[in-house]
Amino acid sequence: MARGPEDLANTLKRIDGRGYRAYRDIEGSYELPTHKLVIDHVQGDPFATPSRVRVVVPGAQTGFDSSLYATADRNRALCDFITRVAAAACARETQRAGTGRSGVISIDTPGPEILERTSVNIGDSGLEARLSVGLPAAGRRVLGKKAADMLLGRVSSVVTSSLFLSSLDESAVARHIESIEDQCALREQLTDRGLVAFVGDGSSLPRRSGVDPRPMTEGVVRFRSPESLRCEFTLPNAGTVSGMGVPAGVTVIVGGGYHGKSTLLRAMELGVYDHPSGDGRELVATVPDAVKIRAEDGRSVRGVNISPFISNLPLGRDTVDFSTDEASGSTSQAANIAEALEYGTSLLLIDEDTSATNFMIRDQRMQELVAKDREPITPFIDKVRQMHDELGVSTIVVIGGVGDYFDVADTVVLMDAYLPSDATERAREIASRHVNERTSEGGEAFGRVSRRAPEPGSLDPRRGKRSERADAKDRSTILFGRTALDLSAVEQLVSVSQTRAVADCLLLLRRRFMDGELTVSELLDRLDELLDERGLDALSRFPLGGYARPRRQEIAQALNRFRTLSVRQLS
Repeated sequence: MARGPEDLANTLKRIDGRGYRAYRDIEGSYELPTHKLVIDHVQGDPFATPSRVRVVVPGAQTGFDSSLYATADRNRALCDFITRVAAAACARETQRAGTGRSGVISIDTPGPEILERTSVNIGDSGLEARLSVGLPAAGRRVLGKKAADMLLGRVSSVVTSSLFLSSLDESAVARHIESIEDQCALREQLTDRGLVAFVGDGSSLPRRSGVDPRPMTEGVVRFRSPESLRCEFTLPNAGTVSGMGVPAGVTVIVGGGYHGKSTLLRAMELGVYDHPSGDGRELVATVPDAVKIRAEDGRSVRGVNISPFISNLPLGRDTVDFSTDEASGSTSQAANIAEALEYGTSLLLIDEDTSATNFMIRDQRMQELVAKDREPITPFIDKVRQMHDELGVSTIVVIGGVGDYFDVADTVVLMDAYLPSDATERAREIASRHVNERTSEGGEAFGRVSRRAPEPGSLDPRRGKRSERADAKDRSTILFGRTALDLSAVEQLVSVSQTRAVADCLLLLRRRFMDGELTVSELLDRLDELLDERGLDALSRFPLGGYARPRRQEIAQALNRFRTLSVRQLS
């Protein structure tokens, strides 16, 4: 027999004043007038991670027509909209009362990117929202009356104000879904049009600060495409939109300091994700496998073929199967590119400001002073064309002080007072007048891309005698067993919820797929197939509301940062 609200109220009355662990008596399901309340897990202490609660509304009662979630993109957009409304409702209904996390009601709150999440799920059978609640306590004693008000009153208010179509702005729901549908359609058309990125006219690219990703509101110069690079797309809802198309190949972005070069690159870097209306970047789209590359002093490198960029090391050290505990700036940047080619990308995004200078170029004077046979580094400028011509991998690179890149560029975009112009012909004319006498050091071919098979025994998720554990401490830190992974340089990881999913993806790979024979790319293929089929719930035995789906690129970057990683190079 199903339990009702009176059963929950009576239990809370019975355990009022008892030790906090008595809250475990309320675990289970309760049928309420508007929804089912499922208390999956009760925290063991008021200072611990809040309790996990699900609210389920039958499909016939939600009011959402199936057309609103008929496709994967529309479903993701609708769930994102509901999650944002529910997050605001949770903030309103939170009443801090008692010790620790008492009184907190929360849901995994989205940022400026629209991701596949587990916070809200919707289908023909109904709608489910996954909340966290801090059950009230005085010291470590149950506050039963406050808990009843919280679970039967304030959580129910969250449900009624956010999980029914009748409580939402239906036109806003439609606009949100249609905007995401358009962004997906735009991104899907890029490759067929010979493009790797697109920035729509009227876009607002600057953010408020480096720690505030909201759009800047004052003094913003709206993006306007140069005529020569302007192209149009027809989208299913917005119709025809125009903007700057970035062709496949080698694109160089130049301009004076503080004129918007890095801001443009950052927008394209996050153009792999969709954005909500009003973000300013709704019409910035980048091929979905694009990878931002930077130097990363001190990172660990394991068994990577960096020989296309670094070879002929002193004492004959091997760079085809290269490992180090403390990579230099140039070595780490070479490894980051080699790994990206291995796990899959069609576009590299590079900013000179976060690159190793000696990796990007060696000028004529330095070539004359230090002979090539004494310099292990083959600079990026001499490999960037080979990557595109041989491997089909494009590059967008921000350059502030090295005009030699004009010689290898297909397209040159000049940023001036935050507006772009097509400077390709002018750059070529300048290059023809100032003949570059430096010698290309790239050789006849790019070289071999790594194929590595990770050894499962090199990833240990155990913490002493405790069970296997993988946790996200924050957006940029994973604790895998006793191993800490620093992901601060993985710039396209945008949410701690993604990092949490990355941690459990690594755990799943270690337990289920890693056999010492499958390559990094093959492992990621298996994982993608599983997540496409079962969703993010495949990562846990329990229904968790705090996952957001990461790309395979970020999962691979986390794997590659294990200092304990052992791999076998395959031919």
